[in-house]
Amino acid sequence: MPPADSNPATDQLVHTLSTVANPQSQFLNRELSWLAFNERVLAEARDERNPLLERLKYAAICGSNLDEFFMVRVAGIHRQIAAGVHVPSPDGLLPRETLKLVRDHTHVMLREIERAAQDTLAALRKQGVKFTSVGDLDKKTRAQLHEHYLSEIQPVLTPLIVDPGHPFPYLSNLSLNLGVHLKGRKGEEAEFARVKIPVGILPRVVMIGESLLMLEDVIAAHISELFKGRKVLSTHLFRVTRNTDYEFEEEEAEDLLATIEDGLRRRRFGSAVRLEVIRDTPDELLKYLQDKLNLNPADIFVLEGPLGTSDLMGLPVKRPDLAYPDYQPAIADLDGDEEGGIFETLRAGDVVLHHPYDSFVNVLNFLEEASLDPQVLAIKQTLYRTGDDPRLLGALRTAAENGKQVVAMIELKARFDEQRNISWARKLERAGAHVVYGVPGLKTHAKVTLIVRREESGLRRYVHIGTGNYNAKTARLYTDLSLLSADAELGADVGELFNHLTGYAEAEYAHLLVAPDTARSGFMALLEREAEHACAGKEAWVRLKFNSLTDPGMIEGLYKASQAGVKIEMVLRGVCCLRPGVPGLSENIRVHSLLGRYLEHARVYAFGNDGKAEVYFGSADWMSRNLDRRVEVIAPVLDDRHRQGFMNIMDTEWNDQRGSWELEVTGQYVKFPGDRSAQKQFAAARNPA
Repeated sequence: MPPADSNPATDQLVHTLSTVANPQSQFLNRELSWLAFNERVLAEARDERNPLLERLKYAAICGSNLDEFFMVRVAGIHRQIAAGVHVPSPDGLLPRETLKLVRDHTHVMLREIERAAQDTLAALRKQGVKFTSVGDLDKKTRAQLHEHYLSEIQPVLTPLIVDPGHPFPYLSNLSLNLGVHLKGRKGEEAEFARVKIPVGILPRVVMIGESLLMLEDVIAAHISELFKGRKVLSTHLFRVTRNTDYEFEEEEAEDLLATIEDGLRRRRFGSAVRLEVIRDTPDELLKYLQDKLNLNPADIFVLEGPLGTSDLMGLPVKRPDLAYPDYQPAIADLDGDEEGGIFETLRAGDVVLHHPYDSFVNVLNFLEEASLDPQVLAIKQTLYRTGDDPRLLGALRTAAENGKQVVAMIELKARFDEQRNISWARKLERAGAHVVYGVPGLKTHAKVTLIVRREESGLRRYVHIGTGNYNAKTARLYTDLSLLSADAELGADVGELFNHLTGYAEAEYAHLLVAPDTARSGFMALLEREAEHACAGKEAWVRLKFNSLTDPGMIEGLYKASQAGVKIEMVLRGVCCLRPGVPGLSENIRVHSLLGRYLEHARVYAFGNDGKAEVYFGSADWMSRNLDRRVEVIAPVLDDRHRQGFMNIMDTEWNDQRGSWELEVTGQYVKFPGDRSAQKQFAAARNPA
């Protein structure tokens, strides 16, 4: 166990809350485990080794994470309670018991996130970043601000009075609002009005000269401009979070695209699950908002501000000395000679890329070359979160316009990316591509591309299999793995996969594990084999890396392997419901959590196999949704050289100190001391300068 008091850089948060909700259970609580993950992110916001602008980003990420947690996970618990669900979670808690725990911890966490943001903003001011209030501006700057308000802000504001002729307005999800008290006319009681702060339409931070101001403060300072002839008594900021956990009834839908679009409209009107207010909000306004939003008092969060720390992600501040140094990913030379290009390179052997240290440009080059190559006959690709990169969309459109068969399997149900994916689907259909919207009842989460090319020896398949989305932006922020291969058996497997997905043909795979068909049983068989080897005195170990581990069946499989004597090491970023170190159950299991500048996103599964190690990688976490309700692809690493490279990655991450925590039997994560950073080692290996 790392010493709990030996890292002064993180002594404000040396360990997280305990994720044990029921001491009698062999499972850790999923919601508490998620909150412990957000605490680990919060530790990065407090860590003085991180540059100040990066610390503010971590605080913003914590706020954004908590927003989504309420919109999805907390909203889901509310739905269970409303539906009268009395089935306990795997750790034995009923929904109402889980909700009480969540409420208690999130009230503390939101204040801690707020405090981290406040402390970082104060430190930025000491470094010359002029984050200020309207009242502290000099006369000249105040005049500039007033002019800016009149020309750029007021035209998009809409004051909404609430009276018998104007009902209480709908407050959209994550909306930031000013509640305005106005003096009543002719001796009547004070009136209430609402002004929505147009975050998203306008930047949350207003820059006037070198001064930075919060948009809501600017609006509040000029609020009388919106209510001319009326006396403004007070303004009070509040923010609403709603349930966005909307289920699409796709089995009853004749047109899935239209169903998703309708669902997105309905999602806007989900029930409120959280209200955030500033501490000086009068009790009568609190009660008024509580009644209008139909909220329990425990779901009201009284804070100092700023509300909505997620909006602080990108301050308009150019201070390289206060941010991480720029990193340029390495671009591998995969072109071969001018005639053969990337396809000749892949015929000579597989290529593995470790993003973001290796540039995603290589994957885009692969697709662009295929779109232009007259020998390429077909391109088939799964798309989950597409992003806005024009090169990927352009390559697929070019291929379709060049007469190639282009099949794009676009997942319309990718949460919070539905609208973008709908737009992509329509653009590709107009270009002549075959667009498939996924398999009914499943989300297609696999990251796979198949290219069919005519060559002298006949048709040949080339594949890309990855752990990350086809999204150039996130490929610079997430750590992921990509395999580019001309292996005939892998190509045949991916061909079977697409036939299964688009035509529902039965598929048999030589190498791939595919959820929901073979992944669970395949992983379980690999664990059972390691247990058999351990019982026979043979070399047996398991090393795993993924985002989350919540599936009870896979956890039971890991417990059985541990009881058989298999040494198990896991590196997880987020949620873990397995409890390591329990005598007689999991004493052979150790769990680390790794965070850093880049979001750890790759999934790797390695098994000792009596000295003949097998390594797999793919898109699936060990969660019930991934193994049972999603299409996932897990591929073996067939080349000995690359297999060792994957193991080297696992070794380096396991020995990380800088961003690593260990999960103890108490359910707490404890921070490792030291500065050895796996991410810095990977970056330096690609770019020694």
